[in-house]
Amino acid sequence: MEVTLGRPAALARQTTAPFLRLLSVASCPSHNTSQRRPYSFFSSLTRPPPNYPGHVPLTTLEKAALAIGSGLISLKNPRRGDLIATFAETTCTPYFIYRLRDAMLSSPTGRRILRDRPRITSTSLNLPHLRSLPPNTVGHTYISWLDREGVSPDTRAPVRYIDDEECAYVMQRYRECHDFYHALTGLPVVREGEVALKAFEFANTLLPMTGLSVFSLVGMKLKERERFWGVYGPWAVRNGLRAKEVINVYWEEVLEKDVGELRRELGVEVPADLREMRKREREERKRRGAVARGSKEGGWL
Repeated sequence: MEVTLGRPAALARQTTAPFLRLLSVASCPSHNTSQRRPYSFFSSLTRPPPNYPGHVPLTTLEKAALAIGSGLISLKNPRRGDLIATFAETTCTPYFIYRLRDAMLSSPTGRRILRDRPRITSTSLNLPHLRSLPPNTVGHTYISWLDREGVSPDTRAPVRYIDDEECAYVMQRYRECHDFYHALTGLPVVREGEVALKAFEFANTLLPMTGLSVFSLVGMKLKERERFWGVYGPWAVRNGLRAKEVINVYWEEVLEKDVGELRRELGVEVPADLREMRKREREERKRRGAVARGSKEGGWL
């Protein structure tokens, strides 16, 4: 099945082109590309054909350079979703994406997902229909979260740098299910919520990118770091480890299911409402500021 998405491929090419130009490899003797190994070295003149639409075959050196470059820049600027996607793809082999694929193969539902290759888009899910579902359903919980956070399911970057075509779909499926994990846990898309969810995903999937995302804590406010270590970090580890493999949820088939029942089946508990906690914190800061201003004004009288 074609592994592409609506995001323009030109954006990813523009982002990664500088790394690739720096890593131009000298010409090497040609070889039989039909027997190519995924981590063989080849030059731009002998680069093998793509294994699926949008695939960009890379050498080991090129993947390493992209991983380092995209990882460092995305840590500094966590809003660069294109670089986070690149880092995820260049660090998930040779082990992690195969482990996740095998987890799907070991599950009857996971095998069906791999066979059917469904895609999660605003069209495939029929968002207007989800709004008509009862509030306690998975579908209504999902669309309510999308509406509240101003998020669309059509913005996931296409997989480009994973050589194995089936594993490329596994990564694509993980990306497109990410918002369902948000809806299931109630975590918002603010940086603090993303870090908490990535910690949960790391404990559940072991994808290196999700683990690296936790290091963006260093750029967060002291109160946010304290809240992560005291509340959301322990929640993420506990739930990520004990929960079933969330990659094996056939979301398209459980949209009318009670969301509480699904959480119990998966072993996922809802953490404290992060938006509410942040709201109370802002109100408390305003109250203290008002008291401080009143005290200062009173001192002048």
